[in-house]
Amino acid sequence: MKTILNKFLAAGSIALLIMASCKKDEMKVTATSGTAGTLSANSTTVVLVKAKAADTATVVSFKFSKADYGFSAAVTNTLQIDATADNWASPQSVTLLANTYSQGFSTNDFNSLLLRLNLPTGKASQISARIMYSASSSIKTVYSNVVTLTVTPYALISYIYAPGMMQNTDATLQWQPTTADSLVSATGNGIYTGYLHFSAGDQFKFTPAKSWSTSYGDAGSGKISLSSGTNLTAPGAGLYQVTVDLNANTVTYTKFEHLWSVIGDGAQGWNPGNDVDLTFSINANAYQVTTALVKTGAIKFRADHDWALSYGDVSPVNGQLTSSNGGNIAVPANGNYLISLSFGNPIAPTYTLVKK
Repeated sequence: MKTILNKFLAAGSIALLIMASCKKDEMKVTATSGTAGTLSANSTTVVLVKAKAADTATVVSFKFSKADYGFSAAVTNTLQIDATADNWASPQSVTLLANTYSQGFSTNDFNSLLLRLNLPTGKASQISARIMYSASSSIKTVYSNVVTLTVTPYALISYIYAPGMMQNTDATLQWQPTTADSLVSATGNGIYTGYLHFSAGDQFKFTPAKSWSTSYGDAGSGKISLSSGTNLTAPGAGLYQVTVDLNANTVTYTKFEHLWSVIGDGAQGWNPGNDVDLTFSINANAYQVTTALVKTGAIKFRADHDWALSYGDVSPVNGQLTSSNGGNIAVPANGNYLISLSFGNPIAPTYTLVKK
């Protein structure tokens, strides 16, 4: 009996040893972190030239080595780039294909990436680049060394358009991308701003070109769909500053409704109470008034009968206005004029004086 008991205990001990061994083997393939690879760039000073925007040649490339987790892991490699001063608060990310350990950029592609960082154009800035290695939610993300580059992007103005019901009171002249107001991205960073005047309930869409080949519609909750979607609906009646962010696929509206008037000794004088009020014309897409002007004087535009917001002439750009110490607008000759103030140009407001 003792012999049988000893054999049983021995067998049990062996089984426990085997189980312990299995647990050790299992622990060997459970990693809480890995060792990041190394990143390098073929150039650390990159000056981009707009004339080479159509050139598909690689202007800068990054290479990196694998991360080591101690076992075969499915790893997602992401190249992150951020303004050095931003300290990785909002980097731009490029997720790389599996088993790809380099990434090159053409002039246009790299410039677009840099503009999304809101870097100044035409001057040198420092950026940082790194690789983010992600294996799974249970394994800590690791990062490569940081490579610092000095880069100079160029400005790249781009537009989108807003065809819809607000274009005209004539239904046949609505929904026309060729004549629609535009929103502008001054640096091509994917964020577009402009001014649109709505009537209550107006519907519209955005298009990246003056055609219906592609359109952006409503995706709900302040989001837009880049694959059409339903019509967007105006937030209310009046003039709005509209911002479309194609990086986040969002649209926002800021009311910019004021009582606009003309003031100056070219009209009825510079004193309080001398304002000549304008009213909005949907078909002209402008605030307008017809009034007598005199050549010996000048005029300006202002909001709400006050100088807190006013627009004057930009010399020598004919017909363009600025709110930053703009000059007085000269009257070309005595007579009655149709005066128009338009916010349809997203770069700057414009005006016309048409003698009747």
